[in-house]
Amino acid sequence: MYLFSHRFCACGNNVIFHPFDLFSYSTISINDDVYIGPGAKFSASESSITIGNKVMFGPNVTIMGGDHNISVVGCYMYDVKEKLPENDLPIVIEDDVWVGCNVVILKGVTIGRGAVVAAGSVVIKSVEPYSIVGGVPAKKISQRFTDAEIIEHEKILGIN
Repeated sequence: MYLFSHRFCACGNNVIFHPFDLFSYSTISINDDVYIGPGAKFSASESSITIGNKVMFGPNVTIMGGDHNISVVGCYMYDVKEKLPENDLPIVIEDDVWVGCNVVILKGVTIGRGAVVAAGSVVIKSVEPYSIVGGVPAKKISQRFTDAEIIEHEKILGIN
């Protein structure tokens, strides 16, 4: 969607997303060869979302880089406008990641290179490179490659 790609903080080549997806454009940086399935909602009002190269998102993925301040006594949460620094943390999706459909990724998370996030997961903690995670909250299910295969994979792809 070239018409909207200029709205992002940064947007690489061959980025595919849908016109009715919802983004906080100015806080999102996307590298090259990224597919974002329909129904995406990516928001980071006071922080940032950084997406690496060759990343795939299934449909209906939500990334939320912030949270509400719920600590004010004598005030409805709805009426609290002040944000706490710890409530808005950056999210990083490294290269070669696959995020399945209906996944929710929350503040402060880094999803490591080559990781896979199973459909329907809620990611509240960072994911190690080449891990396969799933569940609510997401937990490590297995490793995508052995250590030897990771070395071979990265050598073939020219990754340091």
